[in-house]
Amino acid sequence: MPSIHLLSDLLINQIAAGEVVERPASALKELLENSLDAGSGEISVQLLQGGVKSLRVADNGSGITRDELHLALSRHATSKIASLDDLESVKSLGFRGEALASMAAISRLALTSRRQGERHAWRMEAAGGDLSGLQPAALEAGTVVEMQDIYFNTPARRKFLKTEATEYAHCEEALRRMAISRPDVAFGLQHNGRKIWQLAPSRLVQRAAAVLGEEFAAASVQLEEGAGGLRLHGLAGLPGFTRGSRDAQYVYVNGRFVRDKLISHAIREAYKDILHHDRHPAFVLFIELAPEMVDVNVHPSKIEVRFRESRAVHQLIYHALNKALAAPISTRQAGQPAPIPQAASSYAPSPTYATQTRMPLGVEERSNLYQTLFGQIARPEPSFNAPETQPEPEVPPLGYALAQLHGVYILAQSVRGLIIVDMHAAHERVTYERLKVAMEQHAMSAQPLLIPVSFHATQLEVAAAGESRAALGELGFELAALSPTTLAVRAVPVLLQDSDPVLLARDVLKEIREYGASRVVTERRNELLATMACHASVRANRRLTVPEMNALLREMEATERADQCNHGRPTWREISMTELDQLFMRGK
Repeated sequence: MPSIHLLSDLLINQIAAGEVVERPASALKELLENSLDAGSGEISVQLLQGGVKSLRVADNGSGITRDELHLALSRHATSKIASLDDLESVKSLGFRGEALASMAAISRLALTSRRQGERHAWRMEAAGGDLSGLQPAALEAGTVVEMQDIYFNTPARRKFLKTEATEYAHCEEALRRMAISRPDVAFGLQHNGRKIWQLAPSRLVQRAAAVLGEEFAAASVQLEEGAGGLRLHGLAGLPGFTRGSRDAQYVYVNGRFVRDKLISHAIREAYKDILHHDRHPAFVLFIELAPEMVDVNVHPSKIEVRFRESRAVHQLIYHALNKALAAPISTRQAGQPAPIPQAASSYAPSPTYATQTRMPLGVEERSNLYQTLFGQIARPEPSFNAPETQPEPEVPPLGYALAQLHGVYILAQSVRGLIIVDMHAAHERVTYERLKVAMEQHAMSAQPLLIPVSFHATQLEVAAAGESRAALGELGFELAALSPTTLAVRAVPVLLQDSDPVLLARDVLKEIREYGASRVVTERRNELLATMACHASVRANRRLTVPEMNALLREMEATERADQCNHGRPTWREISMTELDQLFMRGK
């Protein structure tokens, strides 16, 4: 049996490199962190062949003194921590002191640096861990690290690298993460001699637009919340801007990009009620807290963290996002984007906006439909055929109804152009939010039926109705067994009084049988209310009058999360006058 012996420094560094430098992007991440820790205001990255042939990072940071260059390439040598207390409250991005030594062990590396005020720079080279002597060099204040031929001395490791395009994509993503985290720092990127990025210092919104695209920046809301020493700020993409993958999700803890299950769960819960099931949200979120309240020394890549007060972090993220995403349309500032960003329009509101006339739709008037749909006193409607002497009211965000298209869509005129509303999806969201409020306030009033409606039921349904009488009452239902195979619906929720009572009762009983009464009124509550709201919503081909359509538009503007229906699909879209002009080639 082989005897126990100490490993050589070279082998130790190569083992560490397997953890720290998985690919060129891993090395780039470590070098960028060092540059930011050094207080750099400008960082330039140059790559050849995806970083496999050459990776160069130059910054204008504080630099390294001549006497410390040799230490910088030694394992476990760092200026960022000196004790266990420092490790438990680390504020810098890097702190392990392994990165440069690991890179020097598996590549041909050159480190050149100059402190501000020194006569010239100093340079040290390494090839497979063998260090050269110090040499004077020409360089302005800052540091340059050049890494060539990664894994040249460990060909077995090099075989695991992917194509040039793949390795470059990973490098670009590493730089993207850093650029988003520090919009105050200038970043440059070149690949194979071609300039890819040149990002000037800016604010977060401008940096997000430059790195993630104008569409994301236009379709996101800013949030700023804090409580109990925790702070959350950043940009949350509206549900109308979604992705097929998680490639536009960036979360930072004290400036460090992380992937954390607790954070991911809080974000999913916040988007759960407004996002289509196969889509993913986009966001850039920054969490700030005292360094001692988070452990960043969990994994060599430093991408995982642990929180001391995990529940407080979860609650802050969930409630801050939920609040930002739930804002009703009517509370948005002028010019704030709709769910899908639209081209800006040069059109001004028409002088006769608020004086629309009734269109000859030839539909049956239903004077009580507003009361049926919303169950409250009708809100003031814009005056039709109003005298020109009356002051014009402010045009609401969704404008005024013009007509109904094929009994499915409402067409409305807004300041910017044409609004198209899916009336069933919109009313479904309005009803759903009303049901949620009623449940939260324990005010789900029941409407007794003048004539109870009986229906054939299975023995399981009859048993569920008898065992769950209290839960059914909390939901606004009253069911009674007339026989072992017959149930009678005696009362339904007031908000759903015009729905089919049998279908409603069957859906509720199905949920209770499958999940149990207690789960239905707690964790499964929203799913059930969404199903109930669908029953109560106006159906396709239900013709509405112009006042009724306007009533729905006003309700949408005052309802939280009205941009999407309960299943995450959009409830409305806007086509600007500019887009309409393009369709008809006006001005050409």
